[in-house]
Amino acid sequence: MAPGGPRRRGEHGARERINLLLDVGSFTETGLFVRGRPTGDGTARRPYGDGVVTGYGTVDGRPVCVFAQDPTVFGGSMGEAFGEKTVALMDLALKTGCPVVGLNDGGGARIQEGVASLALYAELVRRNVKASGVIPQISVVLGPCAGGAAYSPAITDFTVMVDGASHMFVTGPDVIEAVTGERTGAEELGGARTSNTVNGNAHFLAADEMDALDTVRDLLSYLPANNLEPPPRYAPAAAGAGVPLDEIVPDRLAQAYDMRDVLRSVVDRGELLEIQELFAPNIVCALALVEGAPVGVVANQPLHAAGVLDIDASEKAARFVRFCDAFGLPLLTFADVPGYLSGVRQEQGGIIRRGAKLLYAYAEATVPKVTVVVRKAYGGGYAVMGSKHLGADINLAWPTARIAVMGAEGAVGVLHRRELAASDDPDALRARLVAGYESTHGTPYLAAERGYVDAVIAPRDTRAHVCRALRALRGKRAPMPERRHGNIPL
Repeated sequence: MAPGGPRRRGEHGARERINLLLDVGSFTETGLFVRGRPTGDGTARRPYGDGVVTGYGTVDGRPVCVFAQDPTVFGGSMGEAFGEKTVALMDLALKTGCPVVGLNDGGGARIQEGVASLALYAELVRRNVKASGVIPQISVVLGPCAGGAAYSPAITDFTVMVDGASHMFVTGPDVIEAVTGERTGAEELGGARTSNTVNGNAHFLAADEMDALDTVRDLLSYLPANNLEPPPRYAPAAAGAGVPLDEIVPDRLAQAYDMRDVLRSVVDRGELLEIQELFAPNIVCALALVEGAPVGVVANQPLHAAGVLDIDASEKAARFVRFCDAFGLPLLTFADVPGYLSGVRQEQGGIIRRGAKLLYAYAEATVPKVTVVVRKAYGGGYAVMGSKHLGADINLAWPTARIAVMGAEGAVGVLHRRELAASDDPDALRARLVAGYESTHGTPYLAAERGYVDAVIAPRDTRAHVCRALRALRGKRAPMPERRHGNIPL
C-alpha cells in the first residue's frame, strides 16, 4: 500500500500532517522512491517510502527538517529503509543547522526485518545525541510509540502528545500482564495525560492533532535554528496588564498567590509558553519574550506546595535550564522558595542526587542570568534559584524578600529553645523574637550589603530593571575550562 492510504478515523495522513505543520507549498520530500527491503519470508510487499515520509520545508519562513511515520504501511514500524531515510534526514539537519520535527505514529521495530530494524533504532538515537544542544529537536506523538521507538523522543528536547490518542511506553499492557500479572490499560500506562502529569515524559498536552502542530509552530518561534545562531528577535511589546505588582504578594508568608501573575506583568504581552505545565506544578518553566527577545523563565509557584523544590521540580527545571543554556536563551528566575522538600520518601527517592541536578544546571549555564527574589528564599532553595553564588549576573529583590537559612519561626525555635522553655510566657517571647529576627536577618538588605543582591527594587519597577539588565548582558562572555563534558549527577 502506498504511503498516505486508509487511516484511523479522525486522523490525518503522514503527508497531510507535514503540510499542516509547514508553510503552504514549502515541503520538499526526500527519499520518495526508496523501497522497503526484501524480508526473505516470501512477502512481496516492498512499498515506496517504506512507511515514513521525510523532507524539509519552512515554518514561518525558517527552514525545518521533518519526518512523519505512516501507520498505513506496516503499522508505521521501522524497517531498514525506513530507518535509513530517517537517519539521512537527521544528518541533513545537522549539516544545514536547522531544527528537526518528528511526527511519531508507529508500532516500533519491524519484527520481520529483525536485527536490521534494531540497528537503525540505535543509529537514530546516536543522531539524536549528536544533535543534542546543536539543533532543536521536537517529537510529536500522534499515536502509539512503544518499545525502542520511545527512546528517541525521550532524548529530544520537547515532546508533544495528543489527549486520548497518543501512547508512549517501553512495554505494552499485554506484556506487562503476562510478565508481572499487573493489569493496566494503554492510557493509564503511557497515555498523553499520564506522560504529562505523572512521569513527565511529555512537555505538552494537545487537544487534537491540529493543536499539537500549532504547539510546535509556537515553540519554534522562540528558538534559534541552531546553537551558533542567535534566537529570533521581534518588535518589542508592552508587558501584560494584570494585578499591580506592589499589591500581589500577601503580607503573610504562608499565603499563596499565582506566580504567573507576576511573570505576565514582566514579559511582553503577558504571554508565556509553559513547558511541562501539568508536571511538577510547584515550579514554572516557560518561554517568553522581553523587549522582543526570547528568554527562558524559571519560577517557584506558591500555589502548589508553597513552591518547594522536590525531585520532580528539580529535574524539570534542570533540564529546561540546560536547554536554554545550549541555545543561547537568557535565564530569568523568580524565587519564592521555602527550600528543598524534606521527608522520608524524598530522601529515599534521591533528593540529594536528583536535587543537585538543578544546582549543576544553574552553575554550568553561561547565558545571561537575571534573578528576582520575590518573597521567601530559604536555605538551599536560596542558593539554587539563580543565586549570585551559582553565577547569576544581576540579582534583584523586592522589599518583601526574606533571604535566610530558614524562616523566622524555625530559626527562633532553634536559636532560643532554652529561653522559650524557661519563659513564663513563651508565646509572647516567641512573638518578640520572631519580630526581631525578621527585622534583621529576614530582610533583603543584609544580602544587598554583601553584594549578593544588586538592588532592592519596588515591585512595580521589575520589568524596567529586568529589561535594563538583559540589555546590559546581551554581549556576555563566559569562557569555560576545556573539557570533554561535565558529569552531571544523573
